Amino acid sequence: MPRPTDASAALFERARAVTPGGVNSPVRAFNAVGGTPRFIRSAAGAWLTDADGNEYVDLICSWGPMLLGHAHPEVQARVAEAVARGTSYGTPTEPEVELAEEIVARTPVERVRFVSSGTEATMSAIRLARGFTGRDIVVKFAGCYHGHVDSLLASAGSGLATFAVPGTPGVPVSSTELTLVLPYNDRAAVDKVFAEYPDRIACLITEAAPGNMGVVPPEPGFNAFLSETCTRHGALFVSDEVMTGFRASKLGQWGLDGAVEGWRPDLMTFGKVMGGGFPAAAFGGRADVMSRLVPEGPVYQAGTLSGNPIATTAGLATLRLATDEVYDHIGVAADTIKTAVSDALSEAGVAHVVQATGTMFSVFFAEGQVRDFESASRTDASAYAAFFHAMLDAGVYLPPSAYEAWFLSAAHDDRAVQTVLDALPDAARAAAAAQA
Repeated sequence: MPRPTDASAALFERARAVTPGGVNSPVRAFNAVGGTPRFIRSAAGAWLTDADGNEYVDLICSWGPMLLGHAHPEVQARVAEAVARGTSYGTPTEPEVELAEEIVARTPVERVRFVSSGTEATMSAIRLARGFTGRDIVVKFAGCYHGHVDSLLASAGSGLATFAVPGTPGVPVSSTELTLVLPYNDRAAVDKVFAEYPDRIACLITEAAPGNMGVVPPEPGFNAFLSETCTRHGALFVSDEVMTGFRASKLGQWGLDGAVEGWRPDLMTFGKVMGGGFPAAAFGGRADVMSRLVPEGPVYQAGTLSGNPIATTAGLATLRLATDEVYDHIGVAADTIKTAVSDALSEAGVAHVVQATGTMFSVFFAEGQVRDFESASRTDASAYAAFFHAMLDAGVYLPPSAYEAWFLSAAHDDRAVQTVLDALPDAARAAAAAQA
């Protein structure tokens, strides 16, 4: 039986009167799956508690940041100490220096600058790439999402795919006419666009491993190919690790391919995990490129809350606590759930494929491998909606969209994992009924 959602329904009604759609980020509205969005009152470890007192195993982890689980006591303690000293100074602080040092130590970037959101990070990286190269064209891939920057809202993955928006209302043609969109994992398309615009491409930006059309890993050597192609043509390679950074692995997606294959992006963007659940993000890269930013260089970028002492304290605590054992634990739990999901869907006769990169994964209700946005778009959204609600009724909170990644944390213990496993057979049957 569905659980009571009276309090959530009442809050949603109030929210719709004062907020567009009743939410502050579109996917939260449940438009893609139907029903009433759950208003969460609190969270601890692997569990969410909604306004009606219902508990759910959390498989979105705030869309990635909660690597250690919710309300981790050591992170909470560091944040409480920081809050007691004040919440914002508008000056340099020690925590931002320490967090920058931690990011530089873990990744191939030589310098880093903090901002407040992933959108701001990618926007700033693109401006810097244009300022550094003196060129104007940006190349991106269909299905890769880089925030709601005007110039990048073209075939942008989750949000637009979920809501089937036919274009980008509110964005003038002049903002996107210098953005070229290619099919993901298509080397021939990359070669062709660089041949057509050999001296005009400022940068190519890609999610290091796309997660906003569901998890679509780069084919072996693809990121290395992109890096080499950009270098050969004098463009910058921008690797967007807002989602995968410190989440796919301890070194992010770069740790799974770049560190192995020996290539480095020119610029990278980070967010989510590095903010420890607070609004924080960053972009970084080669020292000579980053030195073009003010106050060293002419490319302008600024932010009142950039490097906020509370956010940087939370991010630093999270990264320092994210040991090899944490990633091993998440990997084992993710593998257990991935196998069980596939087994349950196979038993119910539901066409599907499970794809992963590091600890991140997603389930496509579609036939065959998903390698780009076109194949991701073939997923059966109706079957996913039925699956989602059956899991929700059983106390498991999945992404309310068929085009998203699933995330676990170090707090997903045997009880949490078993709750997911117990819910799967009925949910798979619900998906099969929706396909019939």
